[in-house]
Amino acid sequence: MFLLLFFIQLGYSQSAKFKVTLDAGHGDHDHGAIYGNCTEKNINLAIVLKVGKILEKQPNIVVTYTRKTDVFIDLVERANIANRADANLFVSVHCNASKNPAAFGSETFIMGLTKTASSMEVAKRENSVITLEKDYKKKYEGFDPSRPESIIGTTLVQEEYVENSIMLAGKIQEKFKNIERKSRGIGQEPFMVLHKAYMPRVLIETGFISNETEGAYLNSEEGQDEMAEAIATAIIEYKKEYFDGGDYEELERPSRILKEETKKEEAKKESIKKDSTKKEIVKKESQSNKIESNNTAEFKLGIFYKVQISAGDKKIELSPSNFKGLKDISMEKDGKYYKYYYGETSEYENTKELLKKAKEKGYKSAFVVAFKDGKVISVNEALKQK
Repeated sequence: MFLLLFFIQLGYSQSAKFKVTLDAGHGDHDHGAIYGNCTEKNINLAIVLKVGKILEKQPNIVVTYTRKTDVFIDLVERANIANRADANLFVSVHCNASKNPAAFGSETFIMGLTKTASSMEVAKRENSVITLEKDYKKKYEGFDPSRPESIIGTTLVQEEYVENSIMLAGKIQEKFKNIERKSRGIGQEPFMVLHKAYMPRVLIETGFISNETEGAYLNSEEGQDEMAEAIATAIIEYKKEYFDGGDYEELERPSRILKEETKKEEAKKESIKKDSTKKEIVKKESQSNKIESNNTAEFKLGIFYKVQISAGDKKIELSPSNFKGLKDISMEKDGKYYKYYYGETSEYENTKELLKKAKEKGYKSAFVVAFKDGKVISVNEALKQK
């Protein structure tokens, strides 16, 4: 039995596909950082394609890309490409930049929240890309790119991915040191591009293109080859150590989580829509009631007369088109019935003209109603009190 389980497990580790999604930061009109001849979006893409080429030669590694050409991809869509592919790793490649031209070295970030000023500036710069996206305020509701920490308020950090993300980040930085690149270590910042990826994920700042020497290195074929080799080697080592060893813990499939999260988002939007509709209905009814209050006898003092033209259990909008062209229509609710009146006068003699006009319009059964302080009284009683 033990041998059977061993061979099943061994067979699984040998045949299971290890999926990696590579993300070249920025693209198209989003150039990223630009210094001299160095344009970040181009360097990112060049390195990613080289990493992918190395990985694709490995058995049982499947590579997907968020972009392979100079195109613009929304940040959340980059993560979703990895989710839909059920990727085991998400690796986003970028270049750093600073107002200090002496700054140099590589750094690998995992998803999280720290308060170091320098790394928070990196997060601000990378997250600011969302402002180039259509309807970004609706899409990233509750997130302020100038305050990266606000991302934490939109969801909980997926703790189950942190440990493996740190392991991968450590291997990447180790490989950079092996090719004599300065390592600035591992950082933890709230990057939007990592936020929605449901697997171990890292964002690599390969170096500072604002530094003349490092920028020239990253912009060169040799530099890109070396950086790509280092990143690919780290990924392959991670796969062998954490995926091929047989004790790999299968986490919930990202595509399933994405589907569940999408359902939650749709339910939330539907709830907001319903709530908004209810508020609009309440608002309209409030306005309608206000109009009705202004057009009913309920709040009027003294004796006055109106011509009742109809009554029914249906509420009708008080517009002339609904009353054969008659204007000055008011309504009063009496139990479950609505009573509709035409005109208003404090002189009984004037009711004759109102009644005549109502009957000419087709309200043959119209009749005069008397009110005192908003309450209906008989016409005879009203005449006696005049």
